[in-house]
Amino acid sequence: MRYGFVIDQDRCIGCHACTVACKEEHNVPIGVFRTWVKYIEKGSFPDTSRHFGVLRCNHCDNAPCIEICPTTALFRRPDGIVDFDGSRCIGCKSCMQACPYDALYIDPETNTAAKCNFCAHRIELNLEPSCVIVCPTQAIIAGDLDDPSSKASRIVATQKTLTRKPQKGTEPKLYYIGIDGDLLQPTKIQQPSSHLWSEKQAGERRYDADQNRLGIPSNGNGSAASSQPREVYDVAHPAPWGWKIAAYLWTKSIASGLLLVAAFLIAFGHNDKDPVLSTLASGVATIFTALTAMLLIIDLKRPARFFYIITKPNLSSWVVIGAYLLILYGALAFAWFLDAMLTGGVSRTIVFATGPAAVACACYSAFLFAQARGRDLWQSPLLFWHFLVQAVVAGSVSLRLIAAAVGTIGVFVPVLDKVTALSLLLALTMMTIEVSTPAVGEDVRRATGVLTSGSLRWWFWIGAVGFGAMAPIAIFCVNLDPPLQEQARVAASILALGGVFIFEDLWVRAGQAVPLS
Repeated sequence: MRYGFVIDQDRCIGCHACTVACKEEHNVPIGVFRTWVKYIEKGSFPDTSRHFGVLRCNHCDNAPCIEICPTTALFRRPDGIVDFDGSRCIGCKSCMQACPYDALYIDPETNTAAKCNFCAHRIELNLEPSCVIVCPTQAIIAGDLDDPSSKASRIVATQKTLTRKPQKGTEPKLYYIGIDGDLLQPTKIQQPSSHLWSEKQAGERRYDADQNRLGIPSNGNGSAASSQPREVYDVAHPAPWGWKIAAYLWTKSIASGLLLVAAFLIAFGHNDKDPVLSTLASGVATIFTALTAMLLIIDLKRPARFFYIITKPNLSSWVVIGAYLLILYGALAFAWFLDAMLTGGVSRTIVFATGPAAVACACYSAFLFAQARGRDLWQSPLLFWHFLVQAVVAGSVSLRLIAAAVGTIGVFVPVLDKVTALSLLLALTMMTIEVSTPAVGEDVRRATGVLTSGSLRWWFWIGAVGFGAMAPIAIFCVNLDPPLQEQARVAASILALGGVFIFEDLWVRAGQAVPLS
């Protein structure tokens, strides 16, 4: 049994009865939607046409939201319905990033995620979903796609149907008849600065300002060119992740990078009794690991439920795997600190255990972002190496700052300066490759365009590339008088740390800039 929807857009009149019925049936708050009707217009006045698209959860057979949900709050029922248990949700918003269809939202009253659940409570009573029974033109058909006698199954088997983003491999069970193909491909639709009946909210305009710079036709006043398909009504889909996620990536880079670089220096013969490499590095790493965990918790919509990741885990989610790796690394960092405090040095067992744990802690986010399958920019195969290099940059410059703060210029510092310069060069090279490699899809092209020539371009070129990478590389590669050189390299270390944060923030923002629906 596999329940699915067929929506006949030839019958749809855009009346929003399905939206209203859904809101009433599920007490959906104002401002969020389980199902909604999007309008686009095509042509030039007076030869224009309006097209409707009913959008909602696709109840995918290979649902990425289920895979990424850390507490199994999202699950696939035996009848194929992708349902949701709000009592298990921690509000991490990962499911919103994994869904390619913008089908999930955060309920402002419960602070948990929510979406269309096929009116599962009605299905269990042999009743049809509320949107089906209220549609005045019978444009919405629900049924068992595995039952050859059901109307939905017969339509899918005998008529030409379309699904949204089949290339994502989600195997959606929402089929369309007679829909304008552009409605299912948001990158083909122009986004004017206002809707049919209202101005857009600030969160909805995040991509509009970039259209001209990215080569998207416009009529010159911020509205879309009249000859292009243009959005005239949609609901708001604000970006789920903000500065807290960028800050978490930054603090994690510092925490993991500190002991990764320290372990490297000790493994190659530097003194493990040096306080910078022993107590100070591990103490700061422990503090930044705790800050990383704190940022992750406060970013949850239900932070009091953070322990569900331990007590109700979905072991296929990299949110859970990452939490376990963070805990492991934090424990090893604290063990390093205690060993240094008690013995004055660090045992080789702890050093060689912490190195791989630091790499895992630094890089697990690449797999987490890969599970966010709705965001094409984050599917880059270079992301693992990007996080590793950023951790080495953050760790090496943090060690440099710690050494300068305590006034100790140990024998490891010249080697550390070379590691810093090399890692900065690698980071710059990686940034260049990531934004210059031909895009594998339109979403990636546009998201990269937002970074390099759109609204984020000044922060990218001047902040991340200029002051965050090129300036520190130049400073670490030149020889100055000793007092001036030390001051310059401290300043370069601060710039490099700032560059790491700026790039992480830009990467998070650009990945969410391109609309999904």
